[in-house]
Amino acid sequence: MLWVAASVVALGFLIALEIAARHYGLPGPMTNQAKEVILAPKSGPLLYAGMALMMVVLTWRERFIAAGVAVGIDVIFFLVRWAIDAKMMFGNGALWVTLGYAVIAVTRRTGRERILLLKGVGLGLLLVAGRKTGDTWLLITSKTRPTVLDQYVAVADHALGNPSWVAGQIVKATGTIGDHILDYVYIQLAVAAVIVALYQLRNVAAERRFPRHHLVRTFLTIGLLGPGIYMIFPVVGPIFAYGADGTHWAVADLWPNTPPPLDAPHLMPFDEITPRNCMPSLHTAWATAIFIHSRKGPRILQFFGAFWLISTLGATLGFGYHYGTDIIAGVVFTLTIEAALRSQERGWDRSGIQLVAYGATVFAALLVSYRYLPMEMAEHPWVFGPLLILAMISVIYSYVRTTKQWDKRVSKTAPARQPESQPELV
Repeated sequence: MLWVAASVVALGFLIALEIAARHYGLPGPMTNQAKEVILAPKSGPLLYAGMALMMVVLTWRERFIAAGVAVGIDVIFFLVRWAIDAKMMFGNGALWVTLGYAVIAVTRRTGRERILLLKGVGLGLLLVAGRKTGDTWLLITSKTRPTVLDQYVAVADHALGNPSWVAGQIVKATGTIGDHILDYVYIQLAVAAVIVALYQLRNVAAERRFPRHHLVRTFLTIGLLGPGIYMIFPVVGPIFAYGADGTHWAVADLWPNTPPPLDAPHLMPFDEITPRNCMPSLHTAWATAIFIHSRKGPRILQFFGAFWLISTLGATLGFGYHYGTDIIAGVVFTLTIEAALRSQERGWDRSGIQLVAYGATVFAALLVSYRYLPMEMAEHPWVFGPLLILAMISVIYSYVRTTKQWDKRVSKTAPARQPESQPELV
């Protein structure tokens, strides 16, 4: 019943976004997804990542067959597009296979096997749909929020030493190599999440059930709730508000060479194209979630999670997409959501309620301070800078301490593993 309710809510949400996009004369997430059945997809790696999530419920033989069919379909599409000189991109085969298994689940499976396969298909499609809904959300933010709060955030960022300007100069100094590496990390964040999720879901096919909590739940929840904050606190980012990419809408062409002036901030109008998608930094939020969930994996996965988090932070700041204040808010945002999801999975208790309430309070305090105390923060950087860092660290510490206590309780209550019986020696 929970999966049915979640599916109904998700469908209603997609329909609402489709209607909103149509209101502005553009196709919505459902239309864009339907187009990718035939037309060139926007992101082929994302479609294959979604198919990989779906395949966690399959046997190895079924996985090899599904992958072979997907590649074969993509080869056909590639040849046709090459012949007619159309836009080239792969991924249609992965989408076809995922949709095909939805049909197989309904027509060829029954009982728990049908439900398990539908869950796998739903997980894969949700990852892909999340990208489409995100694009529509960004369109809505640009159309419905004519003014942005970048001046407030930029002034508050003085308390942190204008990290976006510093990172921008560092990335610029690394040349094309550093630029290409960070750009790939930034774009393929969802694929990195799937790599960690596949490790967490590696036993689904054998156990015939999903774990109660995994990275995909956190990843999708961040994408669902984050754009709502965009609507409350619209910010376009330093490369647009203070850089050449903002054209005549920018305050001046200052990023990344000249820090913004320390003047009283004001609301500033901006175009109806640039997404208001800075506060909080969802790329930081997602990368933080990847890092958290990679901690219980093997050492190579832990290194992978740490690399992706550090590289994402470098990209978000170094490309001028975010301010330092966005990064702090993104970390607090993720830890609060992760704590809420874990509390929901294990059953709410006093420690879980306190942790979620504290994270939400700190997050709200950050937004309020950015909006109403930016000048005070900029004029007293040695006071407010450490306070911002300490606020984030306090949430990190509370999360680590509380979740360690939860894990200890689980290990104490888990039944002891019985030794395997050994045949008697004659």
